[in-house]
Amino acid sequence: MEHVMVKSGPDGKPAAVVRGGREWVVGAEPVRWFERVSWWEAERRMPKGLSRVDVEVWQIQATLGWNRDSALTTMELIRDGLGGGWRLREAVADAA
Repeated sequence: MEHVMVKSGPDGKPAAVVRGGREWVVGAEPVRWFERVSWWEAERRMPKGLSRVDVEVWQIQATLGWNRDSALTTMELIRDGLGGGWRLREAVADAA
């Protein structure tokens, strides 16, 4: 998974994503959910600091910059629960 920088709006929702030096602007209402990390597959004990809900996931639809002609790209962003950083799990450009 690729590390990205997420710029949040005043409401805490992702407003833009910086990926590879390019800014993607959120163009639709983002969707949030939570997932459990399968820590037991790699560790014998639950790592300190993990709670029942381990990972925050946001699905966004974004355009490249403020270019209205840019196709929407759907991205799944994962927030690192311990460090607070962001990773890009998946990005799919919508076909026109």
